[in-house]
Amino acid sequence: MTDRPFTPALATFFRGLAEHNEKSWFEDHREEWERHVEAPMESLLEEAEQRYGSGRVLRQHRDLRFTPDKRPYREDTGLTAGGVYLSAGADGIQAGGGLYTPSRAQLTAARTAIDEHPQAAAALQRVLDDLVDAGFELAGPPLKTAPRGYDADHPRIDLLRMQHYAALTHLPLTSPLSDIVDAWERVQPLVRWTVKWARADDAEAADDPAPPVPGARSIDERA
Repeated sequence: MTDRPFTPALATFFRGLAEHNEKSWFEDHREEWERHVEAPMESLLEEAEQRYGSGRVLRQHRDLRFTPDKRPYREDTGLTAGGVYLSAGADGIQAGGGLYTPSRAQLTAARTAIDEHPQAAAALQRVLDDLVDAGFELAGPPLKTAPRGYDADHPRIDLLRMQHYAALTHLPLTSPLSDIVDAWERVQPLVRWTVKWARADDAEAADDPAPPVPGARSIDERA
């Protein structure tokens, strides 16, 4: 693992892919993808797995089954491992983690904890406040109204309206590994909260936990 996992060549590749998102262009530039995208991501995944547990690099091919957007390739690259996440593309790096798109059982467990255990709610609020103060963005958006079964004037309604328990920070593309690891370390309190209170090992959880920032589209649709 080099000190700086990515080079500007990764941004060059993805800018080209954004203009020519088709199989023929990708195959003509496969060597660039293997050298500047695949290889550093596999090395970074190894680093993440050593620290946080098993993970994977997200497929470069997009899942086109349920979207009208038929571009065949993601226009960034991503990985997830043990609750942490990273994506890299022409606009730089997003690093963080937590629990994105919880299963129904996970969401119910988290909301029950927030409602019935004041110490759990207080701990979550402290974690979120610390992350926001450190420049992280919370995955969203939250529900516009109170979730079913809860009053709109609930004292912890802002926490109950959350639909994701994840956060990201933006880094320059050529950031050193130490900055990436620092971002991953900063979200560990949030990861631990989800493990304790939301049963984050739920087998029904979404297979792709990559957390978009507020207002972003799903990971398969995001350019």
